[in-house]
Amino acid sequence: MSGGRAATRVALVDGGGTNIGSVSYALERLGATARLTTDPGDILAADRVILPGVGAAAAGMRRLRELGLDEVLTQVQAPLLGVCLGMQLLLDRSEEDGGVQTLGLIPGEVRAIPASAALRVPHMGWNALVDLAEDPLLDGISPGERAYFVHSYAAPPGPHTIASTTHGAPWSAVVRDGLRWGAQFHPERSADVGARLLRNFIQRVEP
Repeated sequence: MSGGRAATRVALVDGGGTNIGSVSYALERLGATARLTTDPGDILAADRVILPGVGAAAAGMRRLRELGLDEVLTQVQAPLLGVCLGMQLLLDRSEEDGGVQTLGLIPGEVRAIPASAALRVPHMGWNALVDLAEDPLLDGISPGERAYFVHSYAAPPGPHTIASTTHGAPWSAVVRDGLRWGAQFHPERSADVGARLLRNFIQRVEP
């Protein structure tokens, strides 16, 4: 392209998550043009789409349905990344709130992390990423590097897991199916590891 490479257009889906501002700021630091939006045209025209989220699955899905974004997200052809609750909403179903049908864009089910006297729930704090698959989203991230988690529900590892973490049992930390990825941890709060993952999503993942 003459005149240099155009800035990557990132649609940051406004699903009501309280982490939206920090995700947007993290993207701006990487030089991406992030647009907070609920507009279907903006989302479908973007070069990258990110679905952040914090909170409960039922409330998250209710907001997406009220805005018609559940249908829009199924039509996204660009690379799509779900973050924290956003990752969980990309899967098939969550046990939370008595059972919630989610978007079904990545095969998998979200389950409650079992609490015990020796295991604190929610899983909150820094934890190691292990069992990393070769994937452009994880380029430059090494096994054992740590990311910041805050969650009470998680997806057990499965065929679409490309990185795991352990909190009492193994759980999916990053998942992928085609051009759809999810990160259970908060990249915007995960220092260098999180910045690298977001940079890889913007710069290295191929549409």
